[in-house]
Amino acid sequence: MSPRNVLLSVIAAIAISAVNAPAADTITVALTAKAFQYTILPVAQERGYMKEEGIDMKLTYMQAGPSLQAVLAGSAQFSGAGSSALVGISKGNAPLKTVLALNDQVLQWVVARPNIAGPADLKGKRIATAGVASLGTFMLRQLLASKYGIDGKDLVFMDPGPLNRLPSLMSGAADAAIVSAEERYQAVEQGMKDFMYLGKELKNSWGTIATSDKFLKEQPKQMLGFARAIIKSLRYFRQDREGAIAAAVKFTESDRALVSRMYDDMVKSFTAAGHVDDETQRNDLAIVKLVAEVSEVVPNNKAYDFSAARQAEAQLNKQGWKP
Repeated sequence: MSPRNVLLSVIAAIAISAVNAPAADTITVALTAKAFQYTILPVAQERGYMKEEGIDMKLTYMQAGPSLQAVLAGSAQFSGAGSSALVGISKGNAPLKTVLALNDQVLQWVVARPNIAGPADLKGKRIATAGVASLGTFMLRQLLASKYGIDGKDLVFMDPGPLNRLPSLMSGAADAAIVSAEERYQAVEQGMKDFMYLGKELKNSWGTIATSDKFLKEQPKQMLGFARAIIKSLRYFRQDREGAIAAAVKFTESDRALVSRMYDDMVKSFTAAGHVDDETQRNDLAIVKLVAEVSEVVPNNKAYDFSAARQAEAQLNKQGWKP
């Protein structure tokens, strides 16, 4: 065969292969923000882990409620509002499940004015929050009651708006605030006290991802493939500091120095395989009971389904998969 014919044969074979290759399934994940912990998702896409599972992942952004509505409507397959899904399940029996957990520590901090020496000093003081009915508020309220004996009636939680927690603290309108990692660094640099890390005080999950019962029933292959890709991404993120930081800088659009600091402070909070133990699930649901204002804590298996994550972990371990 002439060189020209050989070349034509190769081109034809590539074309046929491209035509016959199965199309990737489009999976849409709705996030509320470009938060640091969700860097796991673009890493899974950009490193080809999703492609290996036959998935083309798309990210979109919306508030928690609309993201869960999108999942129920089928316009998105996953939502980053896993905690809000738990509230919906507890309060209204929503046909949802939380299926992945990226962190086994709550990525929330309490910062305070210098005159606040200890938890007892928070009695009667104003604490700025992301919402008086937010998970962080209920977590701190429960922690102060159970561990330090401070009655919730002695605490004054206020909601100055999501962008005003630090300004409220700095101006003296608030005596303490529940904040994110980025806000924590800013507060400390401006003379505030790094008062408490909720992730060390409590055993709860964070960075949770939910889907619909319908998706779990009708698309088990996609669920398993998505879980495998996320676990691969988690392993990579925990192991490759420089690669993880570069990905987080790109995704969060934050300064490299800030992201490097966040990575070093929080990398140990990332789960090894996208799921948390039964105790953590029960703790989550105990907090959700208070948020949802219901009489009973729902059982773990009604709110969580980590079966795909556990199956994916077992498969990857059997394969000896490493980044």
